[in-house]
Amino acid sequence: MKPDPRTQTWRPGTAATHHLLRLRLKPKDTPPSTLDGSWWPRSRDLLAELPPLVEVLAMRLGYITRVTYVTTEWDNAPRRMEIAGHVVHLHGTRAGPGHLVTVTGPEPHRISLLTIPPGAPEVAGHDALIAASRRDNGDRAEEILAASGGPERTRPS
Repeated sequence: MKPDPRTQTWRPGTAATHHLLRLRLKPKDTPPSTLDGSWWPRSRDLLAELPPLVEVLAMRLGYITRVTYVTTEWDNAPRRMEIAGHVVHLHGTRAGPGHLVTVTGPEPHRISLLTIPPGAPEVAGHDALIAASRRDNGDRAEEILAASGGPERTRPS
């Protein structure tokens, strides 16, 4: 059977796993809000950055079925990836709120993350990571980035 060219297979041990994942999540028992936490990738290469994130979030959600992201904030990506033996569908969108990645597990479980731009200054990135993961935070992604001093827009639309 010929492999599907729209599917990228990721195997543990690639360069993406050699750095610490910058991720903070709100506690599980937090009331629902716009954001469930924050993620600060090191690059705009979704293929390199996504597998470690998916593996960690699978511990909370079970397995991951879909990742929705804003296309203007990332380099090109395939329609799906095989991560840890599971196919994850990638859905790039041009509409909707920026600086957001939504990771979906078995319906209706999902996690929406503020995505801090890779080039954000260290202090601003750290402040945004902390703010978005506070139990009582109800701010939107762009509000958190503006308050932390990080860039509100990463690329022109």
